[in-house]
Formats: sequence, structure tokens, C-alpha cells
Amino acid sequence: CKIAPGVLAEILKKSSGFPVPPQLMVGIETADDAAVYKLNDEQALIATTDFFMPIVDDPFDFGRIAATNALSDLYAMGARPLFALAIVGMPINTLPHDIIRKILQGGEQACADAGIVVAGGHSIDSVEPIYGLAAIGVVDPAYLKRNSDACAGDVLVLGKPLGVGVYSSALKKGVLDDDGYRQMIDSTTRLNTVGMQLATIPGMHAITDVT
Repeated sequence: CKIAPGVLAEILKKSSGFPVPPQLMVGIETADDAAVYKLNDEQALIATTDFFMPIVDDPFDFGRIAATNALSDLYAMGARPLFALAIVGMPINTLPHDIIRKILQGGEQACADAGIVVAGGHSIDSVEPIYGLAAIGVVDPAYLKRNSDACAGDVLVLGKPLGVGVYSSALKKGVLDDDGYRQMIDSTTRLNTVGMQLATIPGMHAITDVT
């Protein structure tokens, strides 16, 4: 349900510019996974937000997938998550409250697996169910990884199999078998914690989250 990059660029191209502080190490210019603000020589604050509508029927799994997706943006830049804020939009009068509760619990479980808490958030009554996180982390600027640092000739190392989008589309069409569904859930709920370690390896130019 993302807005296509070309369409988004067209929408934003006439936005008024603003002075960029020197502490802002990563902003919108490189289409990176998160924004990064340098605090000192050893610490930079990293922030991202990610939310979407359900891609699976199980509410707990939906919450886990959405939260994992948001946290992955931090890991993809070598950061350690600190805490998260929930972004919740639900058709409160048509969706049973127990279902909404399970979505939130799924997100809380993903955060617990990452060793952080959901420290707050914001909710609205919306037509479609929407859930995600604003995730905050910290990274040593020396180990920060940007999309733009990828080099021609780099070896590509995949941390997870590709194909989640294919599986998701198959699920929507009712043609994904049980084994495929299990593989999809395993991939979309597995945290990319290895990003923190990968970022410290000499010669590692760039990391990104392909979800």
C-alpha cells in the first residue's frame, strides 16, 4: 500500500525547502530507511516510522509483521532500537475490540523480542485497519550505513529469502498453501537484529531492508 516512489517524488518536488542542520546525517535526500541526527561523536539518534493495512487475516501476526517491519529499518542502518510508539487507526465500531487488542499484542511481542517497549503512541478511528510503529534507536556514527554507500561490484548478501511480496499476493488470491504461508510468516516476523553486527564489519558498505 506504499505510494510509488515516482508519484511521491512528484508530490514532494514543489515542497518548500528548509535549512538542514549539520547534525542531520541522513534526511530525505537518499531515500534511506531512517533519519539520523548526530548527538555527539559516539552517538546518533535514529528514527523511522512504518505502518500499513493488514496483509494477513490473523490479527496477532499482522501486529507482529507491522512492528517487525518498522524495527527492521533501524537494524538496516546498524542501529540498536531504544523504544517505539504505536500508530493505530481502527474502524472502532465495526472491528471487534478483541481483534484490535490482538493486533496491538502482536506489535508488543515483536518489540519485546527486540528488547524494547511500546512507550506510547497515537490512535484514530479510521475506515480501514492501520497499524505500525514509530521506532527510535541509537547508532555509533562510525558504523552508520546508508543506501547511497553501496558501490558497483559489491557482493550482495541476503539476510532473508526474497519473495514475500509474491507470497502475499498469492495469499490475497487464495492460492498460497500452508507451507508457503508458514514461510511468509517466519520471514516477516523475524527481526533483522544481525544488522547491528554486520554494520561493524570492515568493508561492509551498505545495508538495506528489502521488506
